[in-house]
Amino acid sequence: MSILTPRYLVPFHPRFLPHYFADVLIIGGGLAGLRAANALDPRLSALVVTKDAIQQSNSNFAQGGIAGVLDPDDKFEEHIADTLVAGGTLCDEGVVDMVIREAPRRINELIEWGTQFDEKEGQITLGREGGHSRHRIVHALGDMTGKEVMRAVIARTQMLANVRIWERSFTLDLLTHEGICRGAIVANQHGEKILVWARQTILTTGGAGQIYRESTNPPVATADGHAMAYRAGAELRDMEFMQFHPTVLYIAGGSRSLITEAIRGEGGRLVDKDGVRFMSAYDPRLELAPRDVVSQAIVSQMEKTRHPCVYLDVTHLDPVFVKQRFPGIAAACLQFGIDITKDRIPVRPGAHYMIGGVKVDLVGRSSIPRLWAAGEVTSSGLHGANRLASNSLLEGLVYGAHAGEGASQSALELLASENQHSIPSLENAAAVPSAEPLDLADIRNSLKALMWRAAGVRRSRGLLDEALAAVDQWRRYVLVRQFEDAAGWELQNMLAVSRIMIEAALAREESRGVHLRTDFPKMDDVKWNRHLWFLRDDAQGIERRGIA
Repeated sequence: MSILTPRYLVPFHPRFLPHYFADVLIIGGGLAGLRAANALDPRLSALVVTKDAIQQSNSNFAQGGIAGVLDPDDKFEEHIADTLVAGGTLCDEGVVDMVIREAPRRINELIEWGTQFDEKEGQITLGREGGHSRHRIVHALGDMTGKEVMRAVIARTQMLANVRIWERSFTLDLLTHEGICRGAIVANQHGEKILVWARQTILTTGGAGQIYRESTNPPVATADGHAMAYRAGAELRDMEFMQFHPTVLYIAGGSRSLITEAIRGEGGRLVDKDGVRFMSAYDPRLELAPRDVVSQAIVSQMEKTRHPCVYLDVTHLDPVFVKQRFPGIAAACLQFGIDITKDRIPVRPGAHYMIGGVKVDLVGRSSIPRLWAAGEVTSSGLHGANRLASNSLLEGLVYGAHAGEGASQSALELLASENQHSIPSLENAAAVPSAEPLDLADIRNSLKALMWRAAGVRRSRGLLDEALAAVDQWRRYVLVRQFEDAAGWELQNMLAVSRIMIEAALAREESRGVHLRTDFPKMDDVKWNRHLWFLRDDAQGIERRGIA
């Protein structure tokens, strides 16, 4: 429990800022957000606000595909079972069943909207990835599924007459009045702050990978949605569960490019610096074990060999097939002089997918009235303690559709009862500016390094306690300031969410899924087969947490 930090990031007063009115506000322009936009009634006005260009989302950079039961020999029950094995008993079985049974319908919608999935002889090619018992993953452009899916969905959304898109606009905070979400305060691409009033708001801001030094996520993934929802009073859940992707290209000084799970599904092998294929020592499923198992095995092997990485080897596969199947990876590696048909690829784990987030129900409704959420910013119950490969784009599609439909219906009901938008009396006073300059880049880099060391693939009380003390120190003099640009706002969001993640990792004294405590190496179902939640309580002036 800690003392409350400021409710809003910046000062504002309705008299001195422009106002914008929409029936539905969607914060985030990834797959979940745009799928929500396409579910809205065309009679409603909608605004999509995205932090960067519309293409710069985690969805766009997804190399893996979308999991779904499309093969006549496959069964929903098998996909459900694979998901439950990966995520364990923290999965909500009702959510798992719903999402997986909707998968074929949602994938077919994408095809109807113009998505070109990879085919062979007129049939969609189905791949296999870690944790899946069958080939059921649809891909596009080989290893650039997200790019093709987002191309089609962006094009469709841009044709909607009732939807406006604001690019390069930073959403600072959700506006709440009497516990109800009324919209958000947004800084547009010109730096102008605008009060956006909405009858319903849908949060689809994506992940938090940039909190870590090693991450597959694009620069925009700085936990903004998690932080603004928490400041507004939404319940966050499962914040200890950050999934680390086992195979991230490791080149000193180079960008951390994702090496898709599918490359192991097609026969790629993991070897250490001595060329030893090591996965058999950790799991009988070898390279196709779930991500948490492979990530932990890689870290153990790096320690044994005292080497900064391991290697992914596809040199035994047909070189023509490798280049056709993985053109993006081949091109990324070639920039560093690595020919993947001849050379081993240096890899190590990196922060990849935030399992925890805003708690939502089956239709994407959050704990705050008129606030909905979908995608990686949420804790829906689909992933449990470890996400199954290629279930993330699927979750964005299903929950984006549900949140859009639910928000649409609620907005229509409000529209019928009140034609005019009412503007509540909301303002935030200016803080006394500090004369002491801050090196924001230095604090950010220190935070990312600290989180990787203390709250990464392996955790322990000693390191987590150290991290909590350091983050609290930074919070004391960073969160009380009011910045004027994204560098400050992002750092404040990263600090706010990092602290919750550390608290959650400290509280869960066991190892489960992606959460590995070296001082509590076993799973404890008696005490910990349950969820941790966090809630800001402005009425009592405290931050609370609990177990459910």
